[in-house]
Amino acid sequence: MAQSSRAVVIGGGIGGLTAAAALHRRGWQVTVLERARSLEPVGAAVSLAPNALRALDVIGAGDEIRGLAAWQGEGGVRTPRGRWLARTDARAAAERFGGPLVLLHRATLIAALAARLPDGAVRTGAPAALADPGGAGRPARVTTPAGELTADLVVAADGVRSAVRRTLFPDHPGTVYSGFTTWRLVLPAPGAGFAPHETWGRGRLWGTQPLKDGRLYAYAAAVTPAGGRAPDDERAELVRLFGSWHTPIPDILAAARPEDVLRHDVHHIAVPLPAFHRGRTALLGDAAHAMPPTLGQGGNQAVEDAVVLAHHAAPHAPDLPAYTAARLPRTTGITRQAVRIARLNLLRDPVGVTVRDAALAALSRAAPGLLLRGFDGIADWRPPVRAAAQGCGRV
Repeated sequence: MAQSSRAVVIGGGIGGLTAAAALHRRGWQVTVLERARSLEPVGAAVSLAPNALRALDVIGAGDEIRGLAAWQGEGGVRTPRGRWLARTDARAAAERFGGPLVLLHRATLIAALAARLPDGAVRTGAPAALADPGGAGRPARVTTPAGELTADLVVAADGVRSAVRRTLFPDHPGTVYSGFTTWRLVLPAPGAGFAPHETWGRGRLWGTQPLKDGRLYAYAAAVTPAGGRAPDDERAELVRLFGSWHTPIPDILAAARPEDVLRHDVHHIAVPLPAFHRGRTALLGDAAHAMPPTLGQGGNQAVEDAVVLAHHAAPHAPDLPAYTAARLPRTTGITRQAVRIARLNLLRDPVGVTVRDAALAALSRAAPGLLLRGFDGIADWRPPVRAAAQGCGRV
């Protein structure tokens, strides 16, 4: 009986766990190495568009996650005083792209992904380093405090500061500061209901979105030098920046505690990598193509990466050049689009902001559903299908 192919996944986040589940379904023996002491993620919420939900169908998780969709009515873009610049509708989005947009807590998604792996597949408190990416005739090697592992395939899902990326491509410039920082918080929804919205100001942005469990997810961004921190606490900083904006923003800030607020500078990969693989090692998610969050596609693209990698990873014969060919052009284009959107969202010039808002309002009146068109070619993506003659389903 042939020995099972072994895959080692470095990183137990969304992309790493999806890749592990997809590879497991293809017959790989999978080990996930997660540096943290538990899989409980650091973060707030994540949005999954129809493209990622179709990818999750590959591992049998799509319908479970679709059932958590909370946005049912209208939403859109507002000014800090509350005027609507553009409207979107959940039903129109679902009809256009073949499914809902689902916003859920990262912990919920992580739990759903981990449940699709066999017992013992995930090792927490297990930092790992790539010792050898492997090649023709030799396995890849990964070192851990508990010893060395050899693998027919290593999947590096170790995030925006990926050590594996630096090992594979030491001459690549890495990430750059995107020019803005973000704040995120999840808390019980205060007071009456609200229409989901993103609010664009001068060099600042706020978003408020409902979660299925009755809580809300709020996020904010502001153009600021890298490495900054509030002189007191980050909730107080949000009050200074957004406390005079329209309802329900002041109510949300009043209900928040300083410890509820997470702050992170945003970095992205401006110069695309030459490939997403080397030898028997593949990069995915932020390790391969970190992007600004302005399209909400960072986690979605990691999920896409995972199922496409598994599609090209037949046991004993992973085709990593095909994975690079499928993923590098798409993610490069989406990253560049996210950078352009960030420049538009976070304009600081008063004249530019006035022109932006007037143009958005006029275009929205003339062409309802304008905001949705920006996701054509992104949210309508579908995972690859293996030939039916092989007797295999989607992977």
